[in-house]
Amino acid sequence: MVVLAMVGDATTVAAQTRSPQIAIVVHPAAPVDNLSFAEMRKVFRGERQYWTPNVAIVLLMRAPVALERDVILKRVYAMSEAQFKQFWIAKIFRDEAATVPKILYSNEQISDLVSSIPGSIGFMDAAAVPAGLKVLKIDGQLPGQPGYPLQ
Repeated sequence: MVVLAMVGDATTVAAQTRSPQIAIVVHPAAPVDNLSFAEMRKVFRGERQYWTPNVAIVLLMRAPVALERDVILKRVYAMSEAQFKQFWIAKIFRDEAATVPKILYSNEQISDLVSSIPGSIGFMDAAAVPAGLKVLKIDGQLPGQPGYPLQ
């Protein structure tokens, strides 16, 4: 995202053109607080489908127009939009997943569903995370901390 504005120095311009910090959010009762980047990748790729034997993972994704989705596709999936779509079509065809991720159009929709669906996981701009959602640490780091991988 690039914000066009008249500013006094290059530092301000650089700050306005950075990608947002992406927070990985889960239902408050989810039995997880920290994931390694590799574990998170398995969850988002549908390779891990349960938090516990009784709690299925429900994957929530932003719509293709969202900047947050672009960050996740590049950093977590290492795929283009077309590759991502083919990836999930193939998983369903091979019966490796029962459903594709649920597509949502705003951070508010992600927040609402994560709050109400046990086992759900999604991602959103860290600045938009409301009180009450659990933000997962990735490799022991929260959004904004040095070394956080989703920025």
